Amino acid sequence: MKKVITYGTFDLFHFGHLEILRRAKELGDYLIVAVSTDEFNWDDKEKRCVYSYEERAAIVAAIDYVDEVIPETSWEQKESNVKEHLVDVFVMGDDWEGRFDFLNPLCEVVYLPRTAGISSTEVKTTVKNRF
Repeated sequence: MKKVITYGTFDLFHFGHLEILRRAKELGDYLIVAVSTDEFNWDDKEKRCVYSYEERAAIVAAIDYVDEVIPETSWEQKESNVKEHLVDVFVMGDDWEGRFDFLNPLCEVVYLPRTAGISSTEVKTTVKNRF
């Protein structure tokens, strides 16, 4: 079985999120998605989410492409996740190009193009401006 892993916050889940999960799943048989916890988002990224970790993880877990959801609690956990879960393919959006190449000795690293015209920041701005 070929295992794939990807990471994200997945706040205000949108079509771009669905597309990266679909394309990641096409690279293997089993997709693990690490969803950033609230503490990690705030303490390390200074990002406050609209939805809690539990809500975001439940949304991601409900997607047919996703086989397992785990918490992302730190930047450093990626190497241990790859080893622990016997991951074959590590997937991130191409806005992270080159940042995870250090994992190449452990697994294939793939950077997928972002879905044009959509981002969580754009969604937040559009919603804010509508009301």
